[in-house]
Amino acid sequence: MLRVVKVRLYPNTQQKQFLEQSFGNCRWLWNYSLNLMNETYKNTGKGLSAYEVKKLIPSLKKEHEWLKLTYSQCLQQVCLNLGVAFNNFFEKRTKYPRFKSKHGKQSIQYPQNVTVLKQGLKLPKIGEVKAIIHRPIEGKIKTITVSKNQSHQYFASVLFEDSQEKPEFTTEGKVVGVDVGLTHFAITSDGLKHDNPKFLKLHERNLKRKQQQLSRKEKGSKNRNKARKKVARVHRKITNCREDFLHKLSRRIVDENQVIVVENLGVGELRYDLRNSRSLISQKNYGMSRMSINSHQ
Repeated sequence: MLRVVKVRLYPNTQQKQFLEQSFGNCRWLWNYSLNLMNETYKNTGKGLSAYEVKKLIPSLKKEHEWLKLTYSQCLQQVCLNLGVAFNNFFEKRTKYPRFKSKHGKQSIQYPQNVTVLKQGLKLPKIGEVKAIIHRPIEGKIKTITVSKNQSHQYFASVLFEDSQEKPEFTTEGKVVGVDVGLTHFAITSDGLKHDNPKFLKLHERNLKRKQQQLSRKEKGSKNRNKARKKVARVHRKITNCREDFLHKLSRRIVDENQVIVVENLGVGELRYDLRNSRSLISQKNYGMSRMSINSHQ
């Protein structure tokens, strides 16, 4: 069974510079490959596969020598991930792939040659990076994704196989139904109501102040970048509060019950039904108005 453990990384100054270089190179290759696929389809009417773009990496390294600073398999993984993104789009699971920006979340993926240590991770071309391993990682490591959020915090998501069989589904034990509401966050079938903490409202005043400071800074200045980090920290605080609340609530429901039943809502279908109902109501009102006009005539 596949499992994922996300750990916090604490790279030193030199390692941060190397990671920034790797983030930039992988982001540039993603944007270059996506643009090449778009232009090829416009000119020829045929698209490029991920493997065809992957073959261009050696020639790109000769043209742009700074690409050699990044681990080669990280660059190859970018092309493969782009191919997966297009497959998800054609199968209508996600939207069309977009270009990446240096102001958003940054990430690189190591498919192999990564070692998990007691107090860190050993990455190719970087060395040992200090990390807090809060859970045991025992099994065959599949991939490791190193990411950096807008608050300049570094994380590593370790995907590994623990050689355990997938648990079987069962209908025995205590059963509970969970319904997400409007006035409450969730309501269970046994009568418990879980209030919505509304963390955004709790931090709204602080967030408003930080955003006002950001709006007054000159675009492209260093002070604007500092103000942007402050806004990102507030958003990160709100995200952490939400994740903590969801984790504790879900852990409580799982520990107290053996069978959990939830409603599978299709938001897209609801929107479609809502549009149809509005059109039917408008048609009905239009017909009634026509009848009233004819009756007056």
